[in-house]
Amino acid sequence: MSSGELQRRLGLSDAVVIGAGSMIGAGVFAAWAPAARSAGTGLLVGLAIAAVVAFCNAASSAQLAAIHPESGGTYVYGRRQLGETWGHLAGWGFVVGKTASCAAMALTVGAYLWPEYERWVAVAAVVAITAVNIGGLSRTVAVTRVLLVVSLLALTAVVVSGWTSPSASLGRITPIDGDLHGIVQSAGFMFFAFAGYARIATLGEEVREPEVTIPKAIPRALGAVLVVYAVVGVTALAVVDADLLALTDAPLRLVAEAGDLPVGGIVRIGAGIAALGVLLNLIPGVSRTSLAMARNRELPHWFAHVDARRSLPIRAELTVAAIVIGLVVLLEIRSAIAVSGVAVLTYYAITNAAALTLTEAQRRWPKSIALVGLAGCTVLIAALPWRAVVTGVAVLAAGATVRLVTARRTSSG
Repeated sequence: MSSGELQRRLGLSDAVVIGAGSMIGAGVFAAWAPAARSAGTGLLVGLAIAAVVAFCNAASSAQLAAIHPESGGTYVYGRRQLGETWGHLAGWGFVVGKTASCAAMALTVGAYLWPEYERWVAVAAVVAITAVNIGGLSRTVAVTRVLLVVSLLALTAVVVSGWTSPSASLGRITPIDGDLHGIVQSAGFMFFAFAGYARIATLGEEVREPEVTIPKAIPRALGAVLVVYAVVGVTALAVVDADLLALTDAPLRLVAEAGDLPVGGIVRIGAGIAALGVLLNLIPGVSRTSLAMARNRELPHWFAHVDARRSLPIRAELTVAAIVIGLVVLLEIRSAIAVSGVAVLTYYAITNAAALTLTEAQRRWPKSIALVGLAGCTVLIAALPWRAVVTGVAVLAAGATVRLVTARRTSSG
């Protein structure tokens, strides 16, 4: 085996753990509030819709990853299957969506650890994570496992403590609130809690028998995560009125503190660690995608610089951090999640569109799954708050404009 090849060390259980660990993060601690504001108890239906869309997207990603086993995700798939313009839109959608996700995660850190100074703590978290990344901290699958354990312990504390509340009752869950639009909008918010599920699709070079392992790992990981989220969601609605959940940036802290057990500190720290772990991976991911796009002249070439001493794209890294800090100052968690949803759902809509171009020989799942995924992404985007949709579309359009200007300057040069 050459030094440039990855080793196939991971089995089915490893792939499921990595997939679940990429999903069960800080999103589950934050998404309930905006979903409850949109649909009340109907958010449980929204959760199921989000899971279906997530499965379709992950299935399309897995098929494309088998055909194009290289870094870049839908930025690569779009370029190969649909053309450079669609690839750029996917890459830019990833950058925009994950940058907004960084802001939401940073605000989640503040909301749980020190709500009175939520924004200051969020800014400090971004600065600290950026300093760690520039210092060159190496991260492995072990980090994902640790964060998964921390998140599950915190969620377990929420559920156990919540059901010790004297007012806990399944009767709070019915009747189902929310109209159709509100329920679909809640699905758009809950989709944020599934972010990271496509990580399974990128394991093609690292798992044993990927053509068998990956198709099995995706539904199992998503199914396990859906069960966890359903238990947490039912508990939250049984303990705290949906109207109260909608008013807080730290909904699960409210659920834990409603019970008789002194686990509020565990939940706060667990949520904070989970959010910091997401930031630790998201900020470098956005900066590396920006680097790749700059090298292809689809973003200003200034971002293609790699620091010789640290071997890091420091210009891109610091720019991403500065933008995240700006968003932390300007946006609420709900707005950050919504903008992220518009951009990331656009990214996955292109994923599904690219999957539709596969031949029957290349296809591992029925074509209908990609069709459902494409339609689902489109519907969820349209259902999100109109200000977020306008903002997201405007930023995506700005990225396309920058690409055109950069390409023309390159041609004239």
